[in-house]
Amino acid sequence: MTYILQTSQLTKSYNGKEVASGVDMHVKQGEIYGFLGPNGAGKTTIMKMITNLIKPTSGDIEIFGSKLTDTSVEVLKRMGTIIEYPIFYERLTARENLSLHCEYMGYYDDKAIEQALELVKLHNIDNKKVKEFSLGMKQRLGIARAISTKPELLVLDEPINGLDPVGIKDLRELFKLLCREYGVTLIVSSHILAEMEQMADTIGIIQHGKLVKEVTMKSINGEQTEYIEVMILDVKKAVYVLEEKLKVRNYKVFDERTIRIYDVDLTQAELSKAFVMHDIGIESINKKHSSLEEYFLNTMNEKEIHIS
Repeated sequence: MTYILQTSQLTKSYNGKEVASGVDMHVKQGEIYGFLGPNGAGKTTIMKMITNLIKPTSGDIEIFGSKLTDTSVEVLKRMGTIIEYPIFYERLTARENLSLHCEYMGYYDDKAIEQALELVKLHNIDNKKVKEFSLGMKQRLGIARAISTKPELLVLDEPINGLDPVGIKDLRELFKLLCREYGVTLIVSSHILAEMEQMADTIGIIQHGKLVKEVTMKSINGEQTEYIEVMILDVKKAVYVLEEKLKVRNYKVFDERTIRIYDVDLTQAELSKAFVMHDIGIESINKKHSSLEEYFLNTMNEKEIHIS
């Protein structure tokens, strides 16, 4: 197994409080690694350590097979990053901003700048200053800057913030394109589970600074189960019907109005008929399958970690 990035017991403390604690990450070459966790979980702190913006209190980071140090200039040249909100020279155009960035990085290729702007759909705006850009356009420009030097590893902290649904879809497809067609490895942090589910190859779940699980999406999808979700007016009565009349034991009551039934032999029609016959009001009844959201929440519960 080839890992483009690994961390070993990576820890960062501020005033004696650990905001990242003993993190062991394993990012495979050529994959999209979804760094998933609620706001304040420690994602940005870890990404800042990976990109050498802050120093770990303890632990090691290995990128491209070399330990990250204060003098790892060549390693950092092979990376593209967005950490927190991207900052630009507001009075310059998008192209001028990218040109300055490439010069700073020692990368000289005007075609790469044009390609980066085209990939994020910011071409044909030659005379528009960045100060006139919308939040979504600035986010796209941040992506363009990150990919303009043709990096092997992209580290993107909440890159879809501020984008509308169309913009989010465009970036999702761009990330897949960079990974599949250009061989770029991506670490993408987010708290939006649905996007990670559609994009990532591997998920790293983090909470309270601890990496509680690393798992492939293929593995999660393999564990998915179908169930019938019923929104009901009288849960107690519905449970009686399930157990005494339908002989169903494989179910779970989620709240005072929601039941999930995991008995695969039971049909929605049979269930509806039984409830109607016993005068139980049904708000909705749908066949569903488990998702990354459920896997995420179950993982949190297993670790006795509570989401704020």
